[in-house]
Amino acid sequence: MNIKKLAALVSCSLMSMAANAAVLPTTQTDSQWFKDSAANVAAKTQLETKAHAKNVILFVGDGMGISTLTAARIYQGQQMAGNKGGEENFLSFEQFPHTALVKTYNTNQQTPDSAGTMTAMATGVKSKAGAISVSDASLRGNCLSSKGNELISLVDLANAKGLSTGIVTTARLTHATPAATYAHTPERDWESDANLPAEAVANGCTDIASQLVMRDEANALSVAMGGGRSYFIPNDVTDGENKKGKRKDGQDLTKAWVDKFSNAAYVWNQAGFDAIDTAATDHLLGLFNPSHMQYETDRSDDVGGEPSLTEMTAKALEILKKNDKGYLLIVEAGRIDHGHHAGNAKRALIDAVELSNAVKAAVAGTDPDDTLVMVTADHSHVFTIAGYPKRGNPILGLVHNVDGSLAIADDNKPYTTLAYTNGPGAVEGVRDDLTSVDTQDKDFMQQSLIPLGSETHAGEDIALHATGPGSQLAQGVIEQNVIFHIINQAQQLGGTKY
Repeated sequence: MNIKKLAALVSCSLMSMAANAAVLPTTQTDSQWFKDSAANVAAKTQLETKAHAKNVILFVGDGMGISTLTAARIYQGQQMAGNKGGEENFLSFEQFPHTALVKTYNTNQQTPDSAGTMTAMATGVKSKAGAISVSDASLRGNCLSSKGNELISLVDLANAKGLSTGIVTTARLTHATPAATYAHTPERDWESDANLPAEAVANGCTDIASQLVMRDEANALSVAMGGGRSYFIPNDVTDGENKKGKRKDGQDLTKAWVDKFSNAAYVWNQAGFDAIDTAATDHLLGLFNPSHMQYETDRSDDVGGEPSLTEMTAKALEILKKNDKGYLLIVEAGRIDHGHHAGNAKRALIDAVELSNAVKAAVAGTDPDDTLVMVTADHSHVFTIAGYPKRGNPILGLVHNVDGSLAIADDNKPYTTLAYTNGPGAVEGVRDDLTSVDTQDKDFMQQSLIPLGSETHAGEDIALHATGPGSQLAQGVIEQNVIFHIINQAQQLGGTKY
């Protein structure tokens, strides 16, 4: 919106309020809090959102629940010069004009897993935990039951319309969330042929890695970048990081990618990534780690070097934009989830901040009039923000009261603002005294209540933020599979009737 028009609207609004001085005193209307919030509402009233989008970018922060958003925004804010405490900060996408709450349950689980949640977003159908883009009629881990129950995904529909498609993730490309966009299998763990049981082989099920590569060119991904290299190469082959592959069938799917598709390239490290000529590359496969990519905080330690989520997103867009018909790009910050499972909030929050950076770069590099950008999560975690810490208290630190004194629990020991309901940080017996512990160290494990080897997902709603054509459909409380239909409607992909 024109800044002058916005200023005039805000001025008018404040003048009108000033006329009611008895109700709203000048100490209130002169407040910067008051002025900023008035400007925010004035801007939103001027929004004119088109119904249809040429391009769609869907960002998924794996495990990025509401408490993660809050903690990540404060953490990012506290790293900025001149911050007022960090709480006033916004992650880039938190300023998008449209927001909804999303229900995440699977058809068989109150608290979901990523396979079922991403299946809902990718296909418009809720299904079981552990199964990828097959209907609820399938039995988990049973190949025969999945036959005829495969679901058409957004990637399938976009490719059928002639759009370019891309998947970017910091997890393995064969992991549940990215896999649900292009693969169909009753078991999320069938990532390579080495994972297939005899029943699956006998009934013709194929592994997830081969499903990514062995697609017809008309239905192929233009971009696929992430981790999971070992699932694409034979178990007698050693990769550039001196790690062996997992495949038993002898197939080198990285070579198959280059041989199968036109103007195709495969890269495995930062140098190869940087050298890609996007103008001459129409199909890019990047596999930057044998398993998951590094956490953002550890990325510089990688042997071969890894691009950031922001860099991968920008490179993917360079390739996808070449298609005049448009594109669909799905970007996952997969390791937010893994940081939480490890009870390690710092790594989770830094990866969430990096997702915000990637969204900011994507918005800056696209046309808001023709590109729908959506940011959401697949599920939440049992991650809490507690106590009564003073404004500006380090989000990863011990709780300090408003007067600056250290908050002490009933066991006469201090405690952190961030914690988990369950997980590996549980203390059985006497709780540790954290007085002399650096709770802001990247390896610090937040304390939890219930002892588990891996912290669990949570079942509450997550957020959906949207901007661009069709974003007005992101409102209210919605089922997770509605996200598919928002994208389908905005991009007019077809495959369904309304």
